[in-house]
Amino acid sequence: MRLALHQPDIAGNVGTLIRTAACLGAGLDLIEPLGFPFGDRAMARAGMDYAERAVVTRHRDWAAFEAQVSGRIVLLTTTGAVPLWDTAFRAEDVLLLGAEGAGVPAHVHARADVRVVIPMQPGMRSLNVAVTGGIALAEALRQVRT
Repeated sequence: MRLALHQPDIAGNVGTLIRTAACLGAGLDLIEPLGFPFGDRAMARAGMDYAERAVVTRHRDWAAFEAQVSGRIVLLTTTGAVPLWDTAFRAEDVLLLGAEGAGVPAHVHARADVRVVIPMQPGMRSLNVAVTGGIALAEALRQVRT
């Protein structure tokens, strides 16, 4: 199971997801370009002491990421067709999150094997990207590990 971030804008969210992935035993893919400078020092700062335990893979662009994906791409989106609770996850799934400000471009949205939405109260627009990733990863792992 992996989390993937498509061109994330906010370093703090990446740090939170580095920690989440490390704690839950999932890999993390970062699809560039990133919206902030991100080297080894920045990763260590963003992920705190969890960065060294996280399995983070950086991809120069969407094509490089897509070429390495062997499982399904499960897009977490506000316009998803399948509620999270009705999604049957697989151990090889890659849970893809879009950029905080823009989501994912149309060609990435179209490429997803499954599009998933986290049900929210009426009138609410979206959850924070890091919160969304944590909720979805926990549910996916609950399913595949039980």
